[in-house]
Amino acid sequence: MLEILNSAAVITGGGGGIGLALARYWVKNGGKVLLADVGEPILEEARVRLKEWGENVRTIVCDVRREGDCSRMAEYAIEQFGGINLVAPFAGVIKDGLMVSIDKATGRVEKKMSLDQFRSVVDINLTGVFLTVRECVEGMINNGCRGLVCLISSTGALGTAGQLNYSSSKAAMSVFPKVLTAEFFRRGLAERIRCVAVAPGYVGTEMVRKIPPEKLDAILEQVPIGRLIDPDEVVSLIGELYRNEALAGDVFHVHGGLRLGSRG
Repeated sequence: MLEILNSAAVITGGGGGIGLALARYWVKNGGKVLLADVGEPILEEARVRLKEWGENVRTIVCDVRREGDCSRMAEYAIEQFGGINLVAPFAGVIKDGLMVSIDKATGRVEKKMSLDQFRSVVDINLTGVFLTVRECVEGMINNGCRGLVCLISSTGALGTAGQLNYSSSKAAMSVFPKVLTAEFFRRGLAERIRCVAVAPGYVGTEMVRKIPPEKLDAILEQVPIGRLIDPDEVVSLIGELYRNEALAGDVFHVHGGLRLGSRG
């Protein structure tokens, strides 16, 4: 079993949502955190909020789409903490829209998902995760670190209309653990570096709570527990996945029994 005490976590998208909740959990349990996000103001706000729980917090501005930024982030974590034990690439965006929208009167296509709308989501949610994981795992291997790569997939990976870009990126996250675990296994690394993914349902982040009430009510009708998932419930699962070294190469769902349109 691994201990969070004195272990170092690299968290992208750490300025809010599940990333910030994980940072708080890590620091409260005696861990060290490098928070990365795209802007200094959001990082400064996060740093102030985390001071209550501990001082072992560093921040770095990082655009996960850029190789150089991800490389500097991993190097900074090693420099500050002497190693990396948890890689949590949680930076992500949503830009929903139908691939083609049909005009009801004419039956013809009136609007299409733009290439930028598709590519901008994939660039952050998929390419950004690849770069973050690649650079941090290199640091883990070269410095003899033991720990976990924990990805964020989603129940959206099962295929949600209007989210072709987002669902594609999250479906990719569901296969990363299998591929990386196989690679680590082949190289004799799987005993000390593991990879898993967590797939939340509808989590009560600031973004989700901005959904219009009538739409949110319709969503919650499909959730057996009748409410949004609390970010701390997702984080609690991540903590157990880190500690329990028998958990590897799989996707772990935390969605309150979400039925995705069917009451079963």
